[in-house]
Amino acid sequence: MSEKPQSVAIGAFIVGALLISIVTIIFVLGSGLGQKDKIVMVFNGSVKGLNIGAPVAIRGVQVGQVTAVKIILNKDTLDIMMLVEADFRPDVIQTVGSTQEDVTEELIKRGLRAQLNTQSLLTGLLYVEMDFHPNSEVQLADIDSPHFQFPTIPTDLERLAMKLQKMDFSKLAEDLESTISGINTFITSEDLQAMPGSLAATLDAVTRLSKQLQSQLATSIPKVDRVLDGAAVTVANANTKMPVIADGIIQNLDTLNQAITAFETAMEDIDSLVAPDSPTTYRMNEALRELALAARAMQQLAKTLEEQPEALIRGRRGDN
Repeated sequence: MSEKPQSVAIGAFIVGALLISIVTIIFVLGSGLGQKDKIVMVFNGSVKGLNIGAPVAIRGVQVGQVTAVKIILNKDTLDIMMLVEADFRPDVIQTVGSTQEDVTEELIKRGLRAQLNTQSLLTGLLYVEMDFHPNSEVQLADIDSPHFQFPTIPTDLERLAMKLQKMDFSKLAEDLESTISGINTFITSEDLQAMPGSLAATLDAVTRLSKQLQSQLATSIPKVDRVLDGAAVTVANANTKMPVIADGIIQNLDTLNQAITAFETAMEDIDSLVAPDSPTTYRMNEALRELALAARAMQQLAKTLEEQPEALIRGRRGDN
């Protein structure tokens, strides 16, 4: 009799718990809490260490978790891609502003990318880190998926590996071998082998030249000192005689000024003598006129003597 009420109580407790759970789920789904969006990401490198349940974070804040990791094989190109599916919880991100549009595409244009990162160096576990890389290109894989594909970028180690793969190590080895061969040829060449002897001879010559210069300087320095002493005496004499020379120059300049003044006075006198209205010019003009009259009289006398030579004895005929 006592066991039956106890079983009823247990059954009522279980039913109540189920009802509470159902009501809680309905409330959560109706209010939007716990809403998740499925996204996919494609990585070309290894995803070793990325387990299901690994966090998806934006600058260290978890906004989702990995739900599946798959391998995609392209039969046409034989390329292998790693497909990572994750639940993204936008309700974790608090938004501000008046716009109601989805800004995911705009964030991708500004460089928001997904990249594998290390959770711990000891465990080697990976997680998906989302951050901005403005200079990166948007590279999306050609896959058939109903979910939104988020662009990814390789890790720094993968970029280094890709650069190393592009390097031609055979050519580098050939260049290195050629360089080493050239160095070996240079080291074993006769010129290099003879270089120590030539260097020693050069050092000896430099040593002898240095000694010669020292001996020449020893003999030249006293001569230079005497020349400098003589120059100092000359400068001192010049300094003592310079005032006398300056006084003589000043006196000569005064005499020259007086001579110039006298010359200017003489020129003024000459100008007054040869002026058109000066008495001297008038008397000279009168003398020139008288000389002209005398010259005409002489011409007339010469003409008369030419025509009548006897005029000197008898006189001119017209005078009788």
